Amino acid sequence: MNKTIHGIVHGKTIELDEELGVADGQEVEVSVKIVQAKGKWGEGILRSAGGWSEYPEMDAVMKKIHEDRKLERRSTMEEEWQH
Repeated sequence: MNKTIHGIVHGKTIELDEELGVADGQEVEVSVKIVQAKGKWGEGILRSAGGWSEYPEMDAVMKKIHEDRKLERRSTMEEEWQH
């Protein structure tokens, strides 16, 4: 049998995307071909930019989160000063 299956390397282990279809314990011979990345590093985040652009309420939500975090940090710092 000759079969091409993709996987990810983790140290000395290769995690395959699918089952090989061979018995557990069966000895196999492995040939490795390095797969080049599909795009440049960082392109994914650039493609996702503007994902919330159609939700104008997100500005208010993000502002609220920012204010809550500032208050949380301030109260934590005050607690540390008191000790």
